[in-house]
Amino acid sequence: MSTITNPTPATTRVQIPQTLRDSPVVAVLRAGHASEYAPVIEALVAGSVTNIELTLSTRGVFELLPEICAQFQGRAQIGVGTVTTAEEARTAIASGAQFIVTPVTEPEIVQACVQAGIPVFPGGLTPTELHRGWQAGASAVKVFPASQVGAGYVKDLRGPFPEIEVIPSGGVGVQDAIAWIKAGAVAVSVGGPLLGDAFKGGDLGALTERATALAAAADQARVELGQAGK
Repeated sequence: MSTITNPTPATTRVQIPQTLRDSPVVAVLRAGHASEYAPVIEALVAGSVTNIELTLSTRGVFELLPEICAQFQGRAQIGVGTVTTAEEARTAIASGAQFIVTPVTEPEIVQACVQAGIPVFPGGLTPTELHRGWQAGASAVKVFPASQVGAGYVKDLRGPFPEIEVIPSGGVGVQDAIAWIKAGAVAVSVGGPLLGDAFKGGDLGALTERATALAAAADQARVELGQAGK
């Protein structure tokens, strides 16, 4: 049980990696088993999508995470998502995860990541949940499920919380992703609309093409906002 009932403003916050700011697309991967991940990650990296979230709803993630991190060292940022406990976060970090993503607002998870010096993106939907995660020390808050609110939610949140960093996730299509970036989201998480049938024997060359197009559109959106190079 969490010992924190009223989180106070964080004195420590692990900053968002510059690699994520420069390439603001996170590919969310779900498969039958983690042994299926490597070829799909290769296809994504070839298309300049280099921030990869491996979800714990996939079997074998913890067992294969060290091998995957070693294989893509220097080429991709490998994070772990669907983390719901501080113990899962610590296990993922010990196995090489470079960032942690959660679907919930749980201060103990945030604290475990801050203590380890690892970026963390806790999930929430309401202003109360998102503010709670931010105050606990989140690097950015994950708006989830983002499809329920739309890109205009960034402006709504920044009214009362001007410093908050936002990453939408959940039901985000390719065009939605660009709208979120243009609205001021620091990055965007995309799953099915980007991955398509990649884990069902689909054409990985086509996946690379989709990744290339999305990465280029995201970069253009950043240029239009004057964020390129920041």
